[in-house]
Amino acid sequence: MPGAELPAVPGVLTGAQTLATAESIAAAQESDGAIPWFPGGHTDPWDHVESAMALTVAGLLTEARAAYEWSARTQRPDGSWPSQFRCGAIEIADADTNFCAYIATGVWHYVRCTGDRDFAARLWPTVRAAIDHVLTLQGPRGEIYWLRTDSEILPEALLTGSSSMFHSIRCALALAEFLDIDQPEWEVAALRLGHAIRHHPEAFALKDRYSMDWYYPVLCGAFRGAAAEARIAARWDDFVVGDIGIRCVGDRPWVTGAETCELALALDTVGDRDRARDLLAAMQHLRAEDGSYWTGLVFADGKHWPEERTTWTGAAMILAADALTRTSGGNGVFRELAATADMSTGFACDCVSTLS
Repeated sequence: MPGAELPAVPGVLTGAQTLATAESIAAAQESDGAIPWFPGGHTDPWDHVESAMALTVAGLLTEARAAYEWSARTQRPDGSWPSQFRCGAIEIADADTNFCAYIATGVWHYVRCTGDRDFAARLWPTVRAAIDHVLTLQGPRGEIYWLRTDSEILPEALLTGSSSMFHSIRCALALAEFLDIDQPEWEVAALRLGHAIRHHPEAFALKDRYSMDWYYPVLCGAFRGAAAEARIAARWDDFVVGDIGIRCVGDRPWVTGAETCELALALDTVGDRDRARDLLAAMQHLRAEDGSYWTGLVFADGKHWPEERTTWTGAAMILAADALTRTSGGNGVFRELAATADMSTGFACDCVSTLS
């Protein structure tokens, strides 16, 4: 997609600024394709994919493909990934199921942006193995346990991670449909997981201090319509801080850029585009001169923290800008599935027909 149109939000962000942010992500990419949190930092499989998605939106397809090829090469035979790498070496071997599932979101997003059927077919075995692995950790109520070590499965499910996996499984199903492959067992697993998220809060560890547990079930489509709007309204004042963004943790004076952009994406899925745009504008104080973004601001003392500027913060910003401007073919990767999923009968996705 050389010369691709770039997301630009009037009064908030120009296309040139979007490209600068994408280039700051590409500058951190290592020679093997891994995208760490910052140059010299560690790489985790989830944030690596998020950054690859942003590169795709910006038309940096060579770099994006290198990122997905890294994912395919580093996947273990059981379909999982170590949860942390550094400079090409495994730093934490334990497998985080949400980290593993997110490859499906990334690959489906790339296909939505490019229509590249060959890429879809080439990455399908990686996606299939990842989702099959994740579903071996599905619990009795439909929740998915979040951690597997060499010796055990931790029998604990996290609402944010399970919500993200709900979306990733549905992206995997959309990819399967695009490739004319039936995966009925995945449909059943996704239905069970969505039901658990909506109706069995007791299945998940209590983490409601964190804003992600508030908006992720909306962002990822488990809550829709009036239920989604009510969920957002219920804790808006707990997390949204004036015109500077949203708190990561409800009882800490710290706003973070990625969470602010993800909430903007969640609002976009329910049609609340005005407040979504306001949030995207609110986090721009975190932008550095080179287009990268500070992770967050401790507003009690006006200091950026952590000290590093993270690739995934810039990536979340690009994805939010793309969703709001409807620019790339992948701009609706969250909105489309939230709008088309039928929670009672299956996962028909009208967006597949536009690529077939």
